[in-house]
Amino acid sequence: MTKADDRLIVALDVPNALAGLELAAKLGDAVSFYKIGLGMLTGGGLALANELKQEHGKRIFLDMKFFDISATVEAAVRGIAQYDLDFLTVQGDPHVVRAAREGAGASGLKILAVTVLTSLDRGDLDEAMIRPGDLAEVTLERAARALAAGADGVIASPQEAAAIRALPEAAGKLIVTPGVRPAGAAAGDQKRIATPADALRAGADHIVVGRPIWAAPDPRQAALAVLQDLATV
Repeated sequence: MTKADDRLIVALDVPNALAGLELAAKLGDAVSFYKIGLGMLTGGGLALANELKQEHGKRIFLDMKFFDISATVEAAVRGIAQYDLDFLTVQGDPHVVRAAREGAGASGLKILAVTVLTSLDRGDLDEAMIRPGDLAEVTLERAARALAAGADGVIASPQEAAAIRALPEAAGKLIVTPGVRPAGAAAGDQKRIATPADALRAGADHIVVGRPIWAAPDPRQAALAVLQDLATV
């Protein structure tokens, strides 16, 4: 059996842990890396993460986007680190990143900083009173500051991946891109998207795909189609 390509991370955006296990069973050995987010937290998300990791040998990306005072972030990340998971997101503010890095300690947990959510555009930033300027430039500056503060990588849209990869601070760091849609797939709630292969060519290390896989009539075939696209890179 060939090893699954862990550049593909499948988002388990389903209601609860039982549905998550059912989807993982359908995907089988085609997928080795899963993202579990806030939407599943009250539906047994941490238990699911632990089961997929410990009993099924999957890699786990816990997408919590922590944001709080430093002491609270550090304590929360220290608690997560005991589960031996792989990736954890926090907001990209430098004080949050530094606290998360401290909480992760010597564990293998990678701290990924959120730059600007891929569902947002400049109008959304204006509404939130984020400073004026080109969206890509704001994202790039947030990425540079988060990486300098100790993040192991960043979450960024495919459109900003190439510029982030070129940053001096990004040497040896991870870029994970949500907002990835196979050719012909609906954009859904994402505003800054690209195909899987294009995201990798732009400098991403991992892509996150959710709805185009879990909502497909045959999720495994949908995942294999994404993997076939990735194999061209």
